[in-house]
Amino acid sequence: MKDLIQVARGEKKADLLLKNARIVNVFTGTISSGNVSIYNGRIAGIGDYEAKREIDLKESYLTPGFIDSHVHIESSMVSPEEFASIVIEHGTTTVVADPHEIANVAGKAGITYMLEASKNLPVSIYFMLPSCVPATHLETSGATLSASDLRSLSKEKSILGLAEMMNFPGVLHCDPIVLEKLESFESKLIDGHAPGLSGKDLCAYTAVGIYSDHESTTPEEALEKLRLGMYIMLREGTAAKDLKKLLPIIDDFTAPRCLLSTDDRHPEDLIEEGGIDLLLRMATREGIHPIRAIQLATLNPANYFGLKDRGAISPGRIADLVILDDLKTVKVNSVLKDGQIVVREGELLLKPEKKSVPVKIKNSTKIREVKPDHFEIPVQGSKCRVVDIIPNEIITKQAVVFPKTKGGRIVSDIERDIIKIAVIERHSGTGNMFVGLVRGFGLKSGALASSVAHDAHNIVVVGIEEMDMAIAVNELRRMGGGLIAVRNGEVMSSLPLPIAGLMSDRPVEEVYEKVRHLEKISAGLGLKLREPFMTLSFLSLAVIPELKITDKGLVDVLEAKIVDLFLK
Repeated sequence: MKDLIQVARGEKKADLLLKNARIVNVFTGTISSGNVSIYNGRIAGIGDYEAKREIDLKESYLTPGFIDSHVHIESSMVSPEEFASIVIEHGTTTVVADPHEIANVAGKAGITYMLEASKNLPVSIYFMLPSCVPATHLETSGATLSASDLRSLSKEKSILGLAEMMNFPGVLHCDPIVLEKLESFESKLIDGHAPGLSGKDLCAYTAVGIYSDHESTTPEEALEKLRLGMYIMLREGTAAKDLKKLLPIIDDFTAPRCLLSTDDRHPEDLIEEGGIDLLLRMATREGIHPIRAIQLATLNPANYFGLKDRGAISPGRIADLVILDDLKTVKVNSVLKDGQIVVREGELLLKPEKKSVPVKIKNSTKIREVKPDHFEIPVQGSKCRVVDIIPNEIITKQAVVFPKTKGGRIVSDIERDIIKIAVIERHSGTGNMFVGLVRGFGLKSGALASSVAHDAHNIVVVGIEEMDMAIAVNELRRMGGGLIAVRNGEVMSSLPLPIAGLMSDRPVEEVYEKVRHLEKISAGLGLKLREPFMTLSFLSLAVIPELKITDKGLVDVLEAKIVDLFLK
């Protein structure tokens, strides 16, 4: 502290001086030309200083490092080390992650792995502890986390609070298990997850100290939550794309309570489009002032999460800085982390060292071999419920149709785009599974399967022919989890995900190429969805309306209950 004071007063040389910068001030919304001095990883002062080393920014823009306010690292399908190596190149220097994906597979062991793998990386990774493991009683999860389990983990320095409380029915109906978790974290932050909640139910939900929400899909929904004091995370993920729809809520009064979030993004989107930098570009294109957009990704999340040592360019804050060629295109030139240049002219200077993965985390796919007849649906009525996909949304609708039948059994109906979908329990080898129908994939032949299936992450498979569905599932069993496309009995493409059936242990560039190949093959099967595997992964998410499918059956999310496939 004494040395920092002396450097700030100009009595001692700084380690580094960034000269001739256009400094973006997120406090005042202004840009000023000047120099920034850095000492021991922190900003010492702004002005004329002497330093051991100088870098002339030649009038480039200098902004605080970007902060992603809510992200599931597992959705990138790469390890934390590889994830960090992608997002740092796009200017993200801090993320607040919710590891509930791996927690639903491996419990405390999964969270411990994420905590260890996230240390000493070029990105600061903080965590909110998963509040809903399992997410509901309507699926079979790989683990259960009690309030006591969460309290024991909360002592870690990188833990900021309790992650998205998805079980809003449990809150509203005073479920004692839910209330114990909320009470255990009443002195910390608690993030929310309340799609469509309104009126007195929303009042009850916020009354227990739930401070944020990232599930708003309309301006009206977001504004109601803002009026009740919630922070709104404007999300743009791979599957859920809500940012453009929500930008109209931002004005002089609401802006400080709005944050940016990527939530779930696949590796090809992170590499090709970016992370938070993409959201900044989108916001600016839609008319949001560039500095206000940057506030949403720097000062606002820093204030919300109590990270007072970052989020702005001011004395004493950590020197997490982004050098931009242009504010509107948000083209990242270079990035400093803790005062050190880690990205120069778009290139990461040093890749993070790989961490070891516990054997228990790698051996997570325990399913019995399946046969084609496991996917047969005997006719038990004239009308069926169908999970109806809404493109670019993770919410679904419930449709009722007269299914196509043959020989007393339901078959896929390519003409009406109604095909089979099944979820198979993979955590303890019970063989529990349920087969239903889904509309909206556009699949003309073959099958797709995945061990990434929010939130319990059982095996989910869609297909036209039962033989292809069985081959896809059995191959995932052999791989230890992953993504796969099968046609006419042949594996066309696959991506092994041996880390909890969620993440690859390979370099991100390799994962990227495999995902691109999978999507190319999938398009050849007739799929009309841009992100078929991401869409597939959310069809079992039994906390997002309206109709979902789990290993226990069809779930009416609004009623929080299992419903019959056939209508009586």
